[in-house]
Amino acid sequence: MGQDYYAVLGLGREATTADIQRAYRLQALRSHPLKCREPGAQERFRQLAEAYDVLGDPVKRGVYDRFGEEGLKGGVPLEGGDEDSWTGGYVFHNNPDKVFRDFFGGENPFSGMTAPRWSCPTGGLRGRGVLKQDPPIVRDLHLSLEDLFHGCTKKIKISRRVMNEDGQTSTIRDKILTIDVRPGWRQGTRITFEKEGDQGPNVIPADITFVVREKPHLRFKRVDDNLSYVATIPLGKVRSCHLLLVPKTSRNGLRAAAGCWEAAEATWWGYFY
Repeated sequence: MGQDYYAVLGLGREATTADIQRAYRLQALRSHPLKCREPGAQERFRQLAEAYDVLGDPVKRGVYDRFGEEGLKGGVPLEGGDEDSWTGGYVFHNNPDKVFRDFFGGENPFSGMTAPRWSCPTGGLRGRGVLKQDPPIVRDLHLSLEDLFHGCTKKIKISRRVMNEDGQTSTIRDKILTIDVRPGWRQGTRITFEKEGDQGPNVIPADITFVVREKPHLRFKRVDDNLSYVATIPLGKVRSCHLLLVPKTSRNGLRAAAGCWEAAEATWWGYFY
């Protein structure tokens, strides 16, 4: 069973936006590591931030309410799209201070406390004029063997916070990121969209990086730039030369040599060049 963000904030699923904001405000102030020194306060503060990051966003909350944590983080099919059109999975940036700072508009609610441990004595949670980029957001991009051989175009929909003209408030907006997959890309190839993360006062938006992950293929296996196919052959047929029929590819099949093995492996060298 996935994580219950409503339970983290002490709310029911019928909670309104005002309820969610009120619950986060009270519990984040109570559990903030600057104020609460109890064991587990830091983790509790992080859980509250992730819960509010999801439930405070209408788009994320809608996906979570309908598909649960698994659908939210694993992605769901796009309505009206083809079978390969999926939303990018949600990944919490693990920066609870950012959520806290954005919620309070960059102001330090503990400014009246003595001997504060904030590292920004000039004002704000980070100090005025001090810009720091949020940690990068890394997501997997699952591609089939055919996608990596022929190349393709993937369109991924993201939702992010965009600053309004007043420079203080923000709005959730959708954006389509286009990835032109080039023939021959390998597992682990990284595609980075600079500064496409959430915007906020006194921060530089995070970079969003997609990492290529190759989907398992039913018949073929890629080894570096080579394509390999393993077939099981009856012992009676491998004692004489037989034609090994390989599933259709854009290359010619190979003839199995005479021998006494029960499996034959056909390899196309440099197939992805």
